[in-house]
Amino acid sequence: MKKILVICLSFVTTMAMAQNNDNVAKYAALTTPKALKEKLTILASADMEGRETASPGQKKAAAWIEEQFKKFGLLPGNGDSYQQVYPVYFDAMNDQLLRVNGKTFAWDKEYNFTLGSLFKGYKTFNNFVFAGYGVVDSASKTNDYAGLDVKGKVVIVVDGGTPAPAAPTGGRRGFQNPNAGKIAAAQKNGAIGLLIISSAFPRTTPTPVKSTRMALAINEPPLFIATISDEVASALIGRTSKVAFADFKNVNKGSYVAELQLGAERNPEMRESSNVIGILPGTDKKDEYVFLTGHYDHLGKNATGIFYGADDDGSGSVGVIQNAENFATAARKGDKPRRTMIFMTVSGEEKGLLGSEYYSEHPTIDLSKASVDLNTDMIGRGDSSRHGLDTLNYIYVIGHDKLSSDLPGIIEGANKRSVNIALDYKFDDPNDVNNIYFRSDHYNFAKKGIPILFFYDGMLGADYHKQTDTVDKIQFDMMAKRAQLVFYAAWDIANRDNMLKRDIPLPATARR
Repeated sequence: MKKILVICLSFVTTMAMAQNNDNVAKYAALTTPKALKEKLTILASADMEGRETASPGQKKAAAWIEEQFKKFGLLPGNGDSYQQVYPVYFDAMNDQLLRVNGKTFAWDKEYNFTLGSLFKGYKTFNNFVFAGYGVVDSASKTNDYAGLDVKGKVVIVVDGGTPAPAAPTGGRRGFQNPNAGKIAAAQKNGAIGLLIISSAFPRTTPTPVKSTRMALAINEPPLFIATISDEVASALIGRTSKVAFADFKNVNKGSYVAELQLGAERNPEMRESSNVIGILPGTDKKDEYVFLTGHYDHLGKNATGIFYGADDDGSGSVGVIQNAENFATAARKGDKPRRTMIFMTVSGEEKGLLGSEYYSEHPTIDLSKASVDLNTDMIGRGDSSRHGLDTLNYIYVIGHDKLSSDLPGIIEGANKRSVNIALDYKFDDPNDVNNIYFRSDHYNFAKKGIPILFFYDGMLGADYHKQTDTVDKIQFDMMAKRAQLVFYAAWDIANRDNMLKRDIPLPATARR
């Protein structure tokens, strides 16, 4: 009798899952151009003031998204709250000091340093190594550190030199620091500080002493960095008269002793931002999770107007919200997902993936039980560079060949069963100079080993990060297809028997 009961229950479960999967088209069809436009018109309105992280506009947008999640019947995703509040810091400094052997030099006339490149307070250093241009390059067999012991010492190098260093810096949008190679070489050789001799003194433009950038914490760098004039450098190597910048190429490499006092008072300002999280509990696999994410923050406003961020990333956030509504509707009609769905719109993306980074370090669930993160960042426009191709009937899919061998079959199958648009994988090329894989919130999930798919329209052209990224430019028919594709993929992953495999290593570094 017990065996027969088990077989019957198994049959009922199988039939229920089959019926559940048959209904996916009905719920995906709830994503219409009209529904998306209604939501995006609110989220990317002037009332939201560009949704700058930690601004009143961002908080207003968060409240609206929370209201939608409540209306759909989702549960709060952070205990009894729909919002995960986190701190962000703006750095500032004053009372900058650089003194060599008792002589005090003037800020921006003889030296400067940028916020984030220096420690807190003031320190004294005595041991220095002059390392020429500080270049290490295997291609040209250049190694300015050959024969030098710089471990635990401050290195002095000359700006410039050939070959020009081109090492990565890790900026979200692929920013290249021209001194990145010098910094990497000094760090690799064990230096504690790097002083770069520059000919650009006195400065004609004041160096900022208050940051417009945000961070999750004000940390001391592993290697402090300052820029100094040839006069400061001359004092550090014991010259009583100044060595001109152009003549430092003739100075002998080696160790020098001097007394350098360096530092500033740091005065960080703390504000608050938040991620908005709604949960739809699963059934028999409710302790496993499927994430749908998108960032709802943008660039705020300035004296000339509002950065509406309709595509970046109002479109992706609205895609998440619409799919939350679709899944909630399905659940009310008896088609509940097997796994728990987590719909999360994050802030701080434009400031360096801050909201998703905070969540990855302060998760509300066991991330080892997360099957996937499906991230949407810009799905409402066309890529103007797609000459000779179908300019609208496509989506760039990033991450399909990374972390999980299950991903290619899932996304290809979901596409064939649904909207059948062109899936363009060009940004998964390891030689992609844009580094798209590393530049949106999915990456903070990928770093934790969670398989990801990132959906992106490629709009890095005319309106990217401009005040002209407005709702009237959105192609809602195409946006609806892309959001439906995400829904089909999410439905598949939420209801399959097993979590996605984690069987492919994460790419080690980003090229910049």
